[in-house]
Amino acid sequence: MKEKARVLDNQAMSRSLSRIAHEILEHNRGTDNLAIVGIRSRGAYLAQRLAEGIKKIDGKEIPVGILDITLYRDDLTLLAAQPVVRKTEISFDITDKNIILVDDVLYTGRTIRCALSELIDFGRPKTIQLAVLVDRGHRELPIRADYVGKNIPTSQNETVEVRLEETDGRDEVAIVEK
Repeated sequence: MKEKARVLDNQAMSRSLSRIAHEILEHNRGTDNLAIVGIRSRGAYLAQRLAEGIKKIDGKEIPVGILDITLYRDDLTLLAAQPVVRKTEISFDITDKNIILVDDVLYTGRTIRCALSELIDFGRPKTIQLAVLVDRGHRELPIRADYVGKNIPTSQNETVEVRLEETDGRDEVAIVEK
């Protein structure tokens, strides 16, 4: 695989997350009844960063959870003979909360569909809003993000790689040709 273009560096990623944090606060009129849930793995790190950004802006801490959607996937048998299932960590009641669901890349919409199914198993939130760092298009399901860091048009023979300090040692987003 060959890197075609670097579309976000660490400063651009930081600005995107800061803008999303502001948009979340504005749309929800503050932090009352607000919680963030990130989809493992990179979505979980981005969720934590958004919560920290919201705290910087508003001065209030909001609950953050982590969702592992492995068992909810419709392509589980295609992934591996023994897929790795990690723990979902939601230590708060989501009932009647405004949940911000966070992922790194929105592509077909299938990951988000799985996350919605699992999230509903934990309770009945007032709203579920979707925040993604990158929307690359090519939807297969009628799913749209409420908050987008960057729209990146891609072709089917490209992938979007989100690299985070926590997992990859640097913050950047690149388009890679298969």
